Parts: sequence; C-alpha cells; structure tokens
Amino acid sequence: MCFQFYEGKGYSEDFTDHMGRVITQLRKDPSQKIRLIVATDVVCANCPNNEGGICNSLEKVKRYDEEVLKACDLVEGDEISFAKFTQLVRSEIIEKGLRSSICGDCSWDYICRPKEKEL
Repeated sequence: MCFQFYEGKGYSEDFTDHMGRVITQLRKDPSQKIRLIVATDVVCANCPNNEGGICNSLEKVKRYDEEVLKACDLVEGDEISFAKFTQLVRSEIIEKGLRSSICGDCSWDYICRPKEKEL
C-alpha cells in the first residue's frame, strides 16, 4: 500500500534510492507479477530496520501486510500483477476509507493522510 503514497522520503538515502528504483520498475511495467509475502522482501532490502534479513519492526509491519491482504481478499503467496494489486488497494482500502485503520500508527502517516484525500 505504501507505493500509492511514496514520495522519496525515508529512513536513509540508500532506502529511498532503492525504493524509488523498485517503484519505477513496477510502474514501468505494471503488468508484471508480484508475489505477496508477509516477511522481509526485496522492498525491505535497504531499510535500516532490516537486520540480516529480519525486520526489527516485524510485528507492526506484519500487521499492516496482513490487514492489506485481508481487505483485498488476498492471501500470502498470491501472485498478481502490480496493476491489479494497485487497483485492489485503491478500491478496497483507500476508496473505502480504511487506510488509517490499517496503518494510521505508521511513522510516515503524515505523508499519506493528505495524499489519501486527493485520491
């Protein structure tokens, strides 16, 4: 869900550079398949909370991921196109006003809140 609102701010320059590249690649070809997992993944590669492949904020991140999957009627391991996932997040979470109940306690909520209203 973070990709909907990401604007290049983050924990570190390494993190924002990596996240920007991942998002650019997905947006360049939104038909490409992504596999949905509730664990440290390619998006987390340069996150300072990723300590040797294990997230030190795992419980919170896991809760976010599981709530997104549930709201979109998806399960861990599903493979769908990035376009379809983006559409589901928008229609099943953002347009229904569920974003803040899923991740409103995120430290980056101040970025998403105003953007959510623009959508």
